[in-house]
Amino acid sequence: MTEYRPFGRTGVQVSPLCLGAMMFGSQFNPDHDDSIRIIHRALDSGINFVDTADVYSQGESETIVGKALAGGRRDDVVLATKFHGGMGEGVNHRGNSRRWIVQEVENSLRRLGTDWIDLYQVHRPEPGTDIDETLGALSDLVHQGKIRYFGTSTYQPSEIVEAQWTAQRRGRERPVSEQPPYSMLVRGIEREMLPVAQSYGLAVIPWSPLAGGWLSGRYRKGAEQPASSRAALQGNRFDIGAEENAAKLAAADALAELADEAGLSLVRLALAFVLEHPAITSAIIGPRTMEQLETQLGADEIKLSQDVLDRIDEIVPPGTNLTQRDNGYVPPSLSDAALRRRTR
Repeated sequence: MTEYRPFGRTGVQVSPLCLGAMMFGSQFNPDHDDSIRIIHRALDSGINFVDTADVYSQGESETIVGKALAGGRRDDVVLATKFHGGMGEGVNHRGNSRRWIVQEVENSLRRLGTDWIDLYQVHRPEPGTDIDETLGALSDLVHQGKIRYFGTSTYQPSEIVEAQWTAQRRGRERPVSEQPPYSMLVRGIEREMLPVAQSYGLAVIPWSPLAGGWLSGRYRKGAEQPASSRAALQGNRFDIGAEENAAKLAAADALAELADEAGLSLVRLALAFVLEHPAITSAIIGPRTMEQLETQLGADEIKLSQDVLDRIDEIVPPGTNLTQRDNGYVPPSLSDAALRRRTR
């Protein structure tokens, strides 16, 4: 039986597993009926939390989720979506501005076939946009009843603090959640982000707990390059022969051996690990097929022993990201060389 968890301090209760809908749509699984069956199976299993985004297959994922929730299922689901990424060629059809937020929320509501969104999330930071511009627009949407809450995704700890302080000082509604990357291979948020989230009472809903498939059990030393829909789009990130991925491959192989010793699949070990952290509210799973979903259901019922957790720490030390590519977001201070060099 699913044991639901508090969503931060909102009073809302959500399942420890959140169904991520990124794989539904033309980019990964174009079959709407099959995708809807997967969503219904997840809901029937006790999952009551569904997360999507406008950019997933350019709105098609939201449309599929809307179809799946039609006919009486909407009221029982905590529905989350996101904005920020480009939705067309227009220069202002993206970003964190009031202009775009107010326009795009209407598009998401229409595609989802709903009158309200439970959690509307800023998909990525935008340093060039005043945080108060974003918070002001989102606060207005809360007051209008179009969204119930809002949160952030892949924010740095300092950005989380800035948003909380700005909300307090300007009289805005405040973000109630953060959605960061987190897995046994990507543990950087343990250093500062998770403690910051705990101090503000934020719900934390990590994405990619299987490290984009590296913890699916298919990435092993001596194995052939696994076929992957994600790898087709981001080849270097998933190339087992790439030097930058050597440490990740070694860790994935060692973790697979540990899972075998513990009598678990690597998938279940990975999900159970993420859910063990006291700051984590719900882990986002992103199945493309029914088979993938079935391998992940029930992982929230697994309790890992201290010995197993200690072994994981030995393989990938706490607070460690094995590659920068897996951070999900590289701030301009690192990606733009001009910001690190004085002009001459």
